[in-house]
Order: sequence, then C-alpha cells, then structure tokens
Amino acid sequence: MRRSLLALLALLALHYLHWRVFHSLNLSSPLATGLSLLLLLAEGWLLLSGLLPLLLAWRRFSDGRPEADAAQARWQASGWRPTVDVLIPTCGEPLPVLERCLRACSQLRYPHRQLWLLDDAGRPELVALAARYGARYHHRPERRHAKAGNLNAGLALSQGELVAVFDADFVPQQHFLERTIGLLLDPEVALVQTPQHFLNADPVMRNLAMEAWLLPDEESFYRWIEPVRSAWEAVVCAGTSFLVRRSALAEVDGFVEQAISEDLVTGMLLASRGWKLRYLGEKLSAGLAAETMLDFVRQRQRWAAGTLQALRLRQGPLRLRNLHPGQRLAYLEGALHWFNTVPRLLLLLMPLSIGLLGVAPVLLTGSAVLGKLLPLWMALLLSTGWLNRGSRHALLADLPGWALAVPLAATVLASLWGRVQPFRITPKHREQGSGGIAPVLALPLLLLLALNGLNLAWILRHLAAGGSPGGWLGMLWGGLTLLGLLVALRACSDPPAGDPSPWLGLELEGALLGRDRRGRPMELALSITALSERGVVFHASAAAALPEGCQLERLQLQVPDAALPPLPVQPQLCDGRLHWAWPAEPCREREAFLHWLYGRPGAWPQRQAPPEWRALLALLRRLLSPGRGQRAARLSLVPQAPGTGAG
Repeated sequence: MRRSLLALLALLALHYLHWRVFHSLNLSSPLATGLSLLLLLAEGWLLLSGLLPLLLAWRRFSDGRPEADAAQARWQASGWRPTVDVLIPTCGEPLPVLERCLRACSQLRYPHRQLWLLDDAGRPELVALAARYGARYHHRPERRHAKAGNLNAGLALSQGELVAVFDADFVPQQHFLERTIGLLLDPEVALVQTPQHFLNADPVMRNLAMEAWLLPDEESFYRWIEPVRSAWEAVVCAGTSFLVRRSALAEVDGFVEQAISEDLVTGMLLASRGWKLRYLGEKLSAGLAAETMLDFVRQRQRWAAGTLQALRLRQGPLRLRNLHPGQRLAYLEGALHWFNTVPRLLLLLMPLSIGLLGVAPVLLTGSAVLGKLLPLWMALLLSTGWLNRGSRHALLADLPGWALAVPLAATVLASLWGRVQPFRITPKHREQGSGGIAPVLALPLLLLLALNGLNLAWILRHLAAGGSPGGWLGMLWGGLTLLGLLVALRACSDPPAGDPSPWLGLELEGALLGRDRRGRPMELALSITALSERGVVFHASAAAALPEGCQLERLQLQVPDAALPPLPVQPQLCDGRLHWAWPAEPCREREAFLHWLYGRPGAWPQRQAPPEWRALLALLRRLLSPGRGQRAARLSLVPQAPGTGAG
C-alpha cells in the first residue's frame, strides 16, 4: 500500500507539472512571462525536491526497534561488556540544567562507564558538581573549534571502547546503554543514533497554545526521515544521544573540527570509510527545546548553515569518496530541505503581483483546478500524516513556519555566497520577563502583512470596478497568505515566563498527607494532572475537598512498578498547585523522584498528530481570541506516560 501511494503521489505531481509547463504560463507581456516562469521554477523545485524523499522511501525501512530487541538479547547472552565513556560537553549552561544531565548520566544502569564533564567555560563550581556525581572534570582554556574541539579533547583523555555523547541539557533514561550497546556487537557498526525528544514545548507550540494539537518538527525527522535514510545506510548523526565506537572515531581523527555541524559531517565521513551507522527510533533521552522564538529561529539558521557548509567541505556529501549513490542522494536530500526556503518565500510574495502589478502569474481555469490542482492537494493532505507515521500535519505544520521564511532564506543565500556562520549555543533555562516579539522577527512579517493587505484592497477595488486578471485567484491566494502571516506573527509572540522548569502532563493518583486544624493526621486522595521539579498540579475538585485550616505536609505518588517515598510539600495551595519543599542540600526523596520523573523506561510517548481539520479549528479559535493561552500562569505541558518500569 505504501508503494502504491508513493507512486500515486509521484504521478499526480508530474501530471500537475506537465499542465503547469504547457498550459498555465502567462506569456502576455515580458513582465508576465518573467513572473510566470519564476513561479513555475519555484513550484517545480518544491514538487521535484518533494519527490526525492518519496523515491528514497520506496525501499523498505524500519525504525530499528525490532533489530535492537534482537541485538539486546544477543548482547545479554554474550560476555562482551565494553567500557563506555560518557562525554558531556558544556559551555555556560545553567547549573540546574547541567545537574539534571549529570544526575541522569550517573544513574545509567550499565556499570562499566565513566562520566566526563567537558567544560569550555571554565567555571570553578563545576568541579564540585562533577565530583558529586562521579564525573571527571576537564577544562581547556583555548576553546578552539567549539563543540567538536571539546569532544576531541575528551577523547584524548578517555580510554573506553565506546563513547556516549549527551548535550548538557539532555537527560538519558536509565537503560540507554543497555538498549544501544547490543547493536555494536556487529564489528562493522560504528554508531547508534537515537531520537531527540524534549522536556518543554517548542515556542511555536507554546505561543499558539497548541501543545495538544501540534508536534515538534523533530518528530517528523526522527519518525520518518531517519528511518528512511537508515535503509540507505545514510543515518544522520544528530550530535547528542548517540553511542559510537572509539576505534571508528580514531580512524577519521575524531570529530570534524572544521564543520559547524560536526555531528552530520563526522557521520558522513564514517559512512564513507565503510562503517555502518544504525538508527534506533526509541525515545531514550529528552532535552530542552529553544525557549523563545528568536532562539528557535537562530537554532534553525545554524542547522541550515551547517548543512550547507558541509557541501563545500572535503568531508561533505559532494566530495567524499566511496559513498554509494543511494547514500550520497540521501545526504544531499538534507541540503535540499534548506534550499526549499527560497522558493517558499517566492510563493509567499507571488500573490502581490496580482493586485499591486496587475499580473496573474498563472492562468488558472475551473477545469484545471478540478482536474490538476485539487487531486494533488487532496492526495497530499490525506496522505502526509500517514506517510509520516502520524508525526505531522500536511498544511498546519507549514503555517507557523512562515515565521522562518525570511531569516532562513537569508541564511541560505548567505551560505551560497560563502559566508560561514559561527557556532552559537542555543540559550536554555532562562526567565523571559515580559515576553513579546523580537523586532528582527516582527518587522519582516509586519511588512509582508502590510503589502498583502494593500494587495487585497487593490484586488477588491478592481473586482468592484468590473474585474481584473486573476482577481478571484488573488483573493483566495492572498487570503490564505494573510492567514499564514497572522499565524506566524502570533507564533512569534512569546508570553511572559518566570520559572523555566519544564512541566510534564500525566495522569496519576496520589494521596495528600497532613494534619487538620486540630493537629490530627489526615489523608486525602487526589488525581494529579501535571508534575515538575518545582511542584504538582491536581484536579480542582481536590482543592475544594481540603478541610479548612489543614496543614499539608507530604504527597504520596502512586506510580507503576516503583515505590517512591512520600515527598515534602509546602503547606499552602497556590492556584491549584502545590510546590515541593525540598531542603537546601540534596535529599533521598528528591533524588528518587527526579530519577523516576526522567529516567524510567517508557516515559516519553509516541504521540499521533490529531486530525488536521480539528487542529485547524483549534488554531482559528486561538487567532479569534487574542491573549488566550498567553497568560504567564498558563502551564505549557509536554505529555508524559507513566512508563513501564521495565528495561
């Protein structure tokens, strides 16, 4: 069925392009010809580059979990217990973020491991923090070659047969090594990559208050693109949450220091040397997504610059020898993804030609809409979610992305000009103050909104006067563009935020322990809806049931396959929340709770994107109710599963 659908989409796309080339061009004047050809070029590029992933998906692929199950069983039966160095590169991340990572790494169940904290900021307080969790500390004063240089410095100090890498904001689950080591029983396998998951909602989801309706962009990459590339032996190393063989890294002289995206380029270099890269599509760790829209955009700009820079490097997909054609094509498809931002920007601007210039860039008839355009659109809308394994919508996922159109197009053009963007760490765990929109993001969108509004007004004027070329097309096209720009502008508006600790939404039962006004012990059953390192939220009915004047002391969580001790809480409710009353020094209760909260197997669910029509209605409700979901008190929840407790 999958191949039949892929063939149908390819045929519909080619059928549409044939009509566009031979029957839809407006050649009535030099200006019309130029605009019509420019639009055709943009559409053709997007459609043909969109066919490339479909071509790659023709080969059968797996997300790697069945293979990992079999490999883990073989490994457990074998006597191979390799030593593992866990490298944690850091450069100024806040201490709570870094401690979260160190704590989780120290709780990895595999005993033959050594933690290394590689500090490029040289903070004295990290020496004691590393010692608390059994990690060795290293600081290199010169800080050359950014993250790649830091990792290579760690490689020079350590000696383990295998190397695991976690960014400082990532938290591995306790069975990470047990799930990945088995895949390296094959002596030809160099690296095992796992998905990136996030403890917090990205700014698009949070700013639109659409956490329940949207999934992050990374879901599509790790659920669809990585498995497809795995079938072509072209797995992308993602820079964190991977396990690699030291001897393989030694063969290529460590991580490639000349690259902005050292992970991507090092993985391609390993593949060119005949090493196999494996992908395990199981969420075994979670990190922090960008916390403001500006940081989100800059992060994508860095990814784009790094991917495009790789095209010029001798270790890149164009110049590497010994890559077979399927590998080279799969790696090049990743670069085409970023080139697509330029034609998308052209499609965003093209409706302006109808009203402001009086030129229709495409000759569209009713029969062409019904016979050429509508079948292709409907097929894409109905099939995208299924092909992407429920990881994204067809239309809705692209609307907020219009906020990235101008910045990413500028980055692509600068990269083509030869400008190399320096490596820049995405800030994490910051209070956002009053929130708002960064001017560098707002100004292009406001300019496009003004031009689009003027364009629509001009079209309406001509329609009222008796019509104009492409008037109704301009109204529809301009209206959709206006909607997309409004969504993008709303997505750029960061709400005020205080405590940056992530909140996780999950349903649990518990019991509040305390004393009534007479000092007698009391216990109240309650249903919990959200948890974080700072506190707990439960159904409002529980607050109403609390006896007047009672003093709350502890909360007993009822969790599957685990026995957590009662946790200390502050005595008073605040907005339906209870805050933990952790002591200043580390305590057993807090360590046990955080280990369960982040480290248990099965904590991160494989969500399915809700039906697109329902998600679009929810988005329209957000647009029609300004301020809804933007209150600082609103919790931005990332869903979590109770977990299985099994590894």
